[in-house]
Amino acid sequence: MNDYLFIRFFDTAGATTIEDLGGKCASLVNLTSAGMPVPPGFAVTTAAYTSFVELTGLADEIDHLLEGLNADDVSEVDAVSEKIRAEFSTREIPDAIVAEFDRAYAALQQRFTEEQPVAVRSSATAEDLPDASFAGQQDTYLWLRGRDAVAEHVRQCWASLYTSRAIVYRLRNEIPDEGLSMAVAVQKMVDAKAAGVAMTIDPSNGDRSTIVIDAAWGLGESVVSGTVTPDNLHIDKVLLTISEEQIGEKHMEIVPDAASRGVVEREVEAERRSIRCLTDEEVTAVAAIAKRAEKHFGSPQDIEWAIDRTLPAGENLLLLQSRPETVWSTRQPDRAPTSSGFGIASITQSLMTQIGR
Repeated sequence: MNDYLFIRFFDTAGATTIEDLGGKCASLVNLTSAGMPVPPGFAVTTAAYTSFVELTGLADEIDHLLEGLNADDVSEVDAVSEKIRAEFSTREIPDAIVAEFDRAYAALQQRFTEEQPVAVRSSATAEDLPDASFAGQQDTYLWLRGRDAVAEHVRQCWASLYTSRAIVYRLRNEIPDEGLSMAVAVQKMVDAKAAGVAMTIDPSNGDRSTIVIDAAWGLGESVVSGTVTPDNLHIDKVLLTISEEQIGEKHMEIVPDAASRGVVEREVEAERRSIRCLTDEEVTAVAAIAKRAEKHFGSPQDIEWAIDRTLPAGENLLLLQSRPETVWSTRQPDRAPTSSGFGIASITQSLMTQIGR
């Protein structure tokens, strides 16, 4: 039973919807409930975002600023984006939301013997949909420590709903801002030896008998962002054996840095660049869990995964995301979304009652 209005732990049972959790957090809750290995964490739900922008008057200001905006006027889009994001940083978050966040963050840290760094990841309602791809449009922050830093970056994730890139994408694809919202994942950080993505369909030709893995040293952001040339492996989906492989240069890795209390890019030494960053056993494990995610969600998936260097072999593969593949798989019908739980409007009204407005 979830006794929060604005927080949903990944391992809390119950209905999951993109409306309440955004694409990323809904995926993480679903993966956790299916028994797949997901780093523990919680979602600051869309109810928190929606209540914040409505109760502070920011929603009306955003509507005013976006009215009549031309997606092709780059300078104007940039100016509007900057103005909106600045407004997010100046408005006070209601006490009821702050109190729940503080309680949830403390509860997450109590699961460990010492304070753990976390990732703070945007989870918009208009992302990870079967017919649209918003990957990378909103912000992610890695290796954050301490309640204050994490809370501030939740606010920055909210604001990233209005990056110039996101605004233009929605305008050009005629995606309305009405009903748009943002959840935020707060999740134990993975100390990745290697990481990357896996697709349960060949993105080059739509072949569903193949799993394609891209992998590099360190955190997976280097793969997702295209910063490095990763190892590229094609896996037979039935036999889980490698049918093709190309070793990427992998010249750089993203790793934690104690001095900066964050992550840094580090050059990969020559001998590691020329070898595959996954063992045969790890390749099989990544392919198997990707196949399992596809079966669970009922459609081809694009997953993010990592091998945690601090965990023992056999327990060190973790899932960070699973989203529908949006190019080839949309040509065939996919499973319908699950039904909704309680709605945002009722939660916002509850908050208004709590704070006497």
